[in-house]
Amino acid sequence: MDLGLRDKSIMVAAASRGLGYGIAREVARAGARVCIAAPTEPRVHESAQKLREETGAQVISCQFDALDPGSILDWRDTTISQFGGIDGLVVNAGGPPAGGFDDFDDAQWQRAFELTLLSAVRMIRAVLPSMRSRGGGSIVTVTSSSVKEPIDVLLLSNVMRSGVTSLAKSLSRELAVKGIRVNNLVPGAMNTDRLKGLMEAQAEKTGQPIDKLWAERAATVPLGRFGEADEFGKAGAFLLSDAAAYINGETLVVDGGAMKTVW
Repeated sequence: MDLGLRDKSIMVAAASRGLGYGIAREVARAGARVCIAAPTEPRVHESAQKLREETGAQVISCQFDALDPGSILDWRDTTISQFGGIDGLVVNAGGPPAGGFDDFDDAQWQRAFELTLLSAVRMIRAVLPSMRSRGGGSIVTVTSSSVKEPIDVLLLSNVMRSGVTSLAKSLSRELAVKGIRVNNLVPGAMNTDRLKGLMEAQAEKTGQPIDKLWAERAATVPLGRFGEADEFGKAGAFLLSDAAAYINGETLVVDGGAMKTVW
């Protein structure tokens, strides 16, 4: 299926590895021009080079800090200067630390707000003028299964990512008249460094072997395994593409059937 992404200009945040990289790779394979951003140099530039070699697409990279509004604007400006405008944005950022209610003070709540929710507001605000001038676009926010089924050890993520989901739904109605679609993409248990880190923290807290916890968690997925970044990336590329032109304001779950909720 032709996704209609050829020569579209797509920005993907937190894309030097993991799920963001998976989306960037799939849209590049579909012929899009891609600008990836991530906080760590030289890794983000090395990832862009790898994407160019893998896909043959035009891929550029920016070092950016999701907590810094000026950094987000610099990323936006680089994309426009190189590609002429913006057709798609993937909102993505590292998750807040694990923990329960008594583990966090005001400063940690504020940082989680700025990292996860306010960064989404700033990224979307940055690209809207270009999308409006081009007559449309597609925005995909990457959140977490916690927006549907809160995860006990991820209180900060539960709260802030649910806010991002509500933001996406609200904007999908407000921006539709301008031809701009906004959807939310939810990963389940994916084979990423983020999951490995959370599982290692759980192993340390409980004293159980990491291999045992890994196997037990995988067994809770009806498909019997964790998802891979490229599988998630294909879902993201679809939502960004013309193939999803009548999909707006939705939350697509990529979790192997793990969630039991019906909505």
